[in-house]
Amino acid sequence: MQQILIQGKKRDDRGKNAMRRLRQSGSVPGVLYGGKGDAVPVALEAKQLAPLFRTESGHNALLNLKIEGHNEELAVLKDWQVDPLHGSLLHVDLIRVAKDVRMRVRVPVHTTGDPLGVKQQGGVFEVVSRDVEIECLPMDIPEEFRVDVSALMIGKQLRFSDLPLDPSKMKLVSEARTVIAHVVAPKKEEEVAPEAAVAAAPAEPEVIKKGKKEEEGEEGAAPAEKAEKAPKPEKSEKPEKKK
Repeated sequence: MQQILIQGKKRDDRGKNAMRRLRQSGSVPGVLYGGKGDAVPVALEAKQLAPLFRTESGHNALLNLKIEGHNEELAVLKDWQVDPLHGSLLHVDLIRVAKDVRMRVRVPVHTTGDPLGVKQQGGVFEVVSRDVEIECLPMDIPEEFRVDVSALMIGKQLRFSDLPLDPSKMKLVSEARTVIAHVVAPKKEEEVAPEAAVAAAPAEPEVIKKGKKEEEGEEGAAPAEKAEKAPKPEKSEKPEKKK
């Protein structure tokens, strides 16, 4: 694993305004803690921290810290904060490490080659896991693991147990059976049968013909109304008999 020199000084001022001025001057506020020492607020050079974020393996780089007034210490990046709008580094947490003490780290996993299951069988290649957790000494941290997937056929997979770990230096912490990558059969689009499509189609709403019924009701009621309203015929007078 690569080692990077990081220079800085102890940070005394705190608060938002002090942090803003610190960043404007080209430094990044941070905290160094862990090990046998006390937590130390520090201000580090932003340009020297930049390489840690250019590659995936940079997060595991060993840092030789030279803080004014303190002895040189070995540390690694534990956590960090980035401005979501500008992408600038806002804060870092560093943890002390000892060369003779094993530590747990996550290492990137990369695949190489073109699977036969894709070229010959028309399968689909999928990457499931992109990093793995291991335990080792700081000086034995690998930058990455590379695995060849050329021989993968449909239904076959590579697991963490297939990684080229040196058992004398590294211990696998992640579950050994976890899949790194595999080749699967392409999914077929299900065709809907015509009868099923007809059955699935929403039924048209029944239209209730109120107008017709209302009209029929009015027409049926009309004769009775006319009979009630029609004037009664007058009684015809009997003709007078001639004398």
